[in-house]
Amino acid sequence: MEKIRLNELTGGALQEKFDRAMESVVNNMQDPNTPWKVKRAITIKLVFEQAEDRNDAAVNISVETKLAPVKPIATRMAVGKDLATGEVFAQEYGSQIRGQMSMDANTGEIQESDNVLNFRAAKQA
Repeated sequence: MEKIRLNELTGGALQEKFDRAMESVVNNMQDPNTPWKVKRAITIKLVFEQAEDRNDAAVNISVETKLAPVKPIATRMAVGKDLATGEVFAQEYGSQIRGQMSMDANTGEIQESDNVLNFRAAKQA
C-alpha cells in the first residue's frame, strides 16, 4: 500500500486545520483564566464510508480540540425590593453594602454612595 502523508492529504487542508487546533490548545494553555491542571487534546478523526462495490470510499476528516474551560469569576450582589415603589434591585458590591457610606483609607474622608443623605451639606438650624 502506498503511504499517505497527512500533510498532503486534502491538498494540505488537514495540516492547516491541525495547525489552527494546535494554536488554540497552546493559547488555552497560556491563558491565566484557565486551570493549569486540565488536560487539553487534539483529535484527528477520519471516517470512511465505502461504496457497495468496494472500490471507492468517501472520507470525512475532522480535527477537534478539547480545551480547558475559563474559570468562573465570583462577585457579591445586594438584592432587594424598594418598599415604596415595589421596584426590585440588584447591585454588585465589594466590601461595601448598597447604600452604605465608606471611608477613604488614606484621607479618612467619608465617601457617599447613591441614595445616601449628605448631612455635611445640610444647613444648620
